[in-house]
Amino acid sequence: MRQNSKYQVRLPIVLCLGLAAGVFVGATLNTGTGASEVNKDVQKIREILTQIKEEYVDTVNTTALVDQTIQDILHKLDPHSSYIPASERAAANEDLRGNFDGIGVEFNIFDDTIVVLTPLSGGPSEALGVQSGDKIIAVDGKSVAGVGITNAGVMKALKGPRGTEVNIRVLRGEKEIDYTIIRDKIPQHSVDVSYMVDDETGYIKVNRFSATTYDEFQQGLNSLREKGMKKLVLDLQGNPGGYMNMAIQMADEFLPSGKKIVSQKGKERRYNAEAFATGKGEFENGDLIVLVNEGSASASEILAGALQDNDRALIVGRRSFGKGLVQSPFDLSDGSELRLTISRYYTPSGRSIQKPYQDGDEYARDIISRYNHGEFFHADSIKVNDSLEFLTLNGRTVYGGGGIMPDYFVPLDTNLNSHYLNELYLSTALQEYTFNYAEQNKAALEGRDFATFFSKFEVTDGMLNDLMETGERNNVKRDYQELKDKKKLFQTHVKAQIARKIWGNEGYYPVFNETNEVFQQAVKLFDRIPELKRTEM
Repeated sequence: MRQNSKYQVRLPIVLCLGLAAGVFVGATLNTGTGASEVNKDVQKIREILTQIKEEYVDTVNTTALVDQTIQDILHKLDPHSSYIPASERAAANEDLRGNFDGIGVEFNIFDDTIVVLTPLSGGPSEALGVQSGDKIIAVDGKSVAGVGITNAGVMKALKGPRGTEVNIRVLRGEKEIDYTIIRDKIPQHSVDVSYMVDDETGYIKVNRFSATTYDEFQQGLNSLREKGMKKLVLDLQGNPGGYMNMAIQMADEFLPSGKKIVSQKGKERRYNAEAFATGKGEFENGDLIVLVNEGSASASEILAGALQDNDRALIVGRRSFGKGLVQSPFDLSDGSELRLTISRYYTPSGRSIQKPYQDGDEYARDIISRYNHGEFFHADSIKVNDSLEFLTLNGRTVYGGGGIMPDYFVPLDTNLNSHYLNELYLSTALQEYTFNYAEQNKAALEGRDFATFFSKFEVTDGMLNDLMETGERNNVKRDYQELKDKKKLFQTHVKAQIARKIWGNEGYYPVFNETNEVFQQAVKLFDRIPELKRTEM
């Protein structure tokens, strides 16, 4: 096992913060010769702000004015350079830290009441005995039930710095219980699940690349190998990116020493870098399929591109998002942060993943345009730039110009989408119904193993009718025809949510993946892996 996967790079490489950014480590503001050249422009802005402050007819918040001006300036550069006010900085980086400070519960709001779905393992709420199904009715003596509280309101009330105290009152059945909870670090998992699909095939779902992703991934990979895994499906669908070095370390587990993973190039030479695989990876020889779609971006594209260009994995799904710009964070004097694009990154074959962004409005509408153009449904609708042809290690043709093109295209299945089902989710009716069903039938469900549940449990017509009734109480009008036409889809989602309540993600994903059209096709394509080793002539 490689500890810390010490990949070779010419300088500390980057973080890729989702669809919005990719960030260099340890940057500082440049006050060299370039700074003197903008002094005249800065003076002009200073004069304008002074006149507004002193002479304008109404009182103006110049701080807010400056913040908005900065946003407008950056918007003129590219879609991913950004400005983060000091007040928003901690929240902006929270997902990538791999943890947050809080009381450690997963919750939802049902019927205007905060309901604990589950106390998080190892968190302070679990240690004190807070239970699934508890209704939080007061926080620090203030009622939070029946007052129209939102998810944001719950987070504001319950989250806070580590070591601080919060008092909650819960309703359990007809009994009220008070807890004094000391907030602590709560881990956020970026690897949703790892499980065996069959005796030889493993599945790992990565939802983002945070500070803990590589360790989580390696733990899942080793667990699957111990169970006899010889083939792996790595699911990056909908993964918006995150820390670039996590993607590099993961790629290193699949590639032999010396293979290029990614490079980046900027106007300044100090921003140029290359990363190569080192040592022996944990899964360099097993068959590998990577799933991507239009929501896979940034670090996801780095990983998928590295494996595709080195002919190491079959890429299955739809064209990825197309985010290939690298941002560097610069600390500003008031505690705010500037994330400025300083380079582009390239796959091993030399492809730039970044899609065109000269037309900002078109860039923002790109995913909708792809849908309307038919790209989600037909591979030949994808716009390919023949002037941007590149060759993989073994001579296969791949294309630059925006995103990673899959080796095997899987169209979007409209039968797996439902407006009625979406409304049941958005209103939390589906979550509420399945939570209550699992609570009421907990003994019977826990009395069987998951394999039995997976193969034998059926969602009945009566259960679907109860779901519709729950929807009506949440202001979702019944749609009998939609449910009839897509009954299997509704049954699968109800079953998956019940499984999540009892077995967590290890129960949810095997059921949910029955509606994952890209996954369903991928597991049939392992016989295509040998094609990666053939050189085109």
